[in-house]
Amino acid sequence: MRTYPDPDPGIPDHRSPIAYLRWVVRRHWRSVYAAIGFAILWMLCQAFVPAIVGKAIDAATDGDRSGLLTWSLVLLAAGLGQAVFGICRHRFAVTNFIGGMFATVQVAVRHAGRLGSALSRRLGAGEVVAIGTSDIRQIGSAVDITARGTSSLLAVVVVSIILLTTSVPLGLVVVFGVPLLMGIVSLLIRPLHHRQQASREQQGRLTGRAADLVGGLRVLRGIGGEAVMGERYRAESQLLRAAGVRTARVEALLEAAQVLLPGIFLVLVTWLGARFALDGHITVGQLVSFYAYAAFLVTPLRQLTEAIDKLTRGHVSARRVVAMLRTTTDLPDPADPVAPERFAGELADPASGVTARPGEITAIVATVPAEAAAVADRLGRYAEGATVDGLPLDAFALATVRSRVLVADNDARLFTGPMRSDLDPGDSGRLPAALHTAAATDIVEALPDGLDSEVAERGRTFSGGQQQRLRLVRALVADPDALILVEPTSAVDAHTEARIADRLLTARAGRTTVIVTSSPLVLDRTDRVLFVERGRVVADGTHHELLTSSPGYARTVLREDES
Repeated sequence: MRTYPDPDPGIPDHRSPIAYLRWVVRRHWRSVYAAIGFAILWMLCQAFVPAIVGKAIDAATDGDRSGLLTWSLVLLAAGLGQAVFGICRHRFAVTNFIGGMFATVQVAVRHAGRLGSALSRRLGAGEVVAIGTSDIRQIGSAVDITARGTSSLLAVVVVSIILLTTSVPLGLVVVFGVPLLMGIVSLLIRPLHHRQQASREQQGRLTGRAADLVGGLRVLRGIGGEAVMGERYRAESQLLRAAGVRTARVEALLEAAQVLLPGIFLVLVTWLGARFALDGHITVGQLVSFYAYAAFLVTPLRQLTEAIDKLTRGHVSARRVVAMLRTTTDLPDPADPVAPERFAGELADPASGVTARPGEITAIVATVPAEAAAVADRLGRYAEGATVDGLPLDAFALATVRSRVLVADNDARLFTGPMRSDLDPGDSGRLPAALHTAAATDIVEALPDGLDSEVAERGRTFSGGQQQRLRLVRALVADPDALILVEPTSAVDAHTEARIADRLLTARAGRTTVIVTSSPLVLDRTDRVLFVERGRVVADGTHHELLTSSPGYARTVLREDES
């Protein structure tokens, strides 16, 4: 069995939904072709059974014991072949299903990483969630159904040939009846397609609304807007329910048609076969064969309509994936990026005059906190404008900047899973030291299973201060060349804050570190403080120097203590 996920999913073809589905199939062409081959053998074994049974009946009617024995053994071989080929087909079909899902997950996650901070601006949360929860299954099913769809089509062709060689009128009924049935069923596919698309778009909007509602619940409660937003969510959920009901009506009609129409077709073929048998045009064994074939055709016909349905669903889902893959970041890579080796020296933001010297711990204090956060975004290339050693950051590949500069703010989230893999996913060995530096050892020790304990969604079982310290641990474990911390101690008590500030000096010695903060406890331990007012650096020095030389700085950093 193939192991998933693949180390490298490859470059997807996102020119169109069909091109993307073809790319997924090409990635797994060995298992796809194997599944098709075994499915054809599996279906052919079933297709020949009625003819074999008819031959055996005719042999028994004529008193041909050897013929009866021969056809009985052939029937046994067909049954064994059906079982063996069916198992092999199913094995490869599951492989194709899982492979299609994993390939889509990998390319979607990789592209989300490339979009970075632009993801939330370019795509709604509902769109991303829909891809990960619904669309991957539909694409996997579209790859899976190729085997059964191909074998069913071939089985119908083989049965038509067998019936034509036995009785031309009955064979013509099958030859013209099967496409007619497929055409009638196909009429339901298009409205189902449109209603599924509308339902998924509504689901995406509702998921986005739920994410916004949960993310801003505390603020909504503070301003009394929880009831209003809750009512909007209820109204949109009713719209989604109505869209789901409309989709389900067409799906129910399609399911009924898949049973009713082949059933009518079965009755017609059986009635015609009985008339021909009474008139002596076919033998009793051939009549049994025709009846069995009419019953057998229900299976490939249903599988063909299922194939149309799943391929249609897969096309809808592939369209969403392609739309995501076509989304471009507002921080593109340069056509000819500068070599990573040249990423060294002073990190600067010319727009504000902020400079971070190599090996120093630099603090940024701003009268308006948003201005300091904007400087941090530029220094980390979440916005354009910063330089390193005089070279624009946008001259380097974005991956180079991300590997050298880490911006850690309080918008980061803890992930669900074991604490160890959340804080140190690469198993770098730096976790114990980082826990000590962030004064977070006590948090881990209080957990029932220590670092092996499960982190709840978004770390909701931890207090705000505990989450902040754990996020700091994760940033220290990454050990980047330049670490930019945005208010890393705003939610911890003064005693813990002082310990963290002291330990940061040792942990980041000789490494470029920028701390956006207004805490005197932290500022007193930094090498240099830059005071930003109206978006520009207006004072530069140590904490104590600025307290005496800059009244604006003194008012900004002492405001918290006075309050």
